[in-house]
Amino acid sequence: MMEKLSYKISIDAPREKVWESLWNQQTYSQWTSPFGEGSSIQIKDWNEGGRVHFTAAGGNGMYSDIVKMTENAYISFRHLGEVKGGQELPIDEKAKEWSGWMENYTLTEADGKTTLLVEVAMLEKETEFMNKAFPKALDKLKEIAES
Repeated sequence: MMEKLSYKISIDAPREKVWESLWNQQTYSQWTSPFGEGSSIQIKDWNEGGRVHFTAAGGNGMYSDIVKMTENAYISFRHLGEVKGGQELPIDEKAKEWSGWMENYTLTEADGKTTLLVEVAMLEKETEFMNKAFPKALDKLKEIAES
């Protein structure tokens, strides 16, 4: 069963700085640490239709495509399948449970402050974990972008 979740935070920084903090290799692993130490992002192609790997320590995680992107304002990922040891796996029965689900980041700026809205779809059984991890992750992101 799918669950749609959303998280919002106000950050005292321009949206360009928030965007850079979100997707820079070094800061990405810092703000995503509540999801798992050693998290990383490998951007194969940073354009609409481009491929991205979201992995934990050891190179396992998921691969996704960028569906839509307006730099410094919006990005939408469609999660497709699993990555094991850095390699994309074919979509199996387990991956079919979540393949095609979206994760969207919307940044709006007013008076030098950025509001970040994150919308994610996931398996209902992951909701409790996400509701604990995402607020912690966004607090870390805020700390990074405001420094």
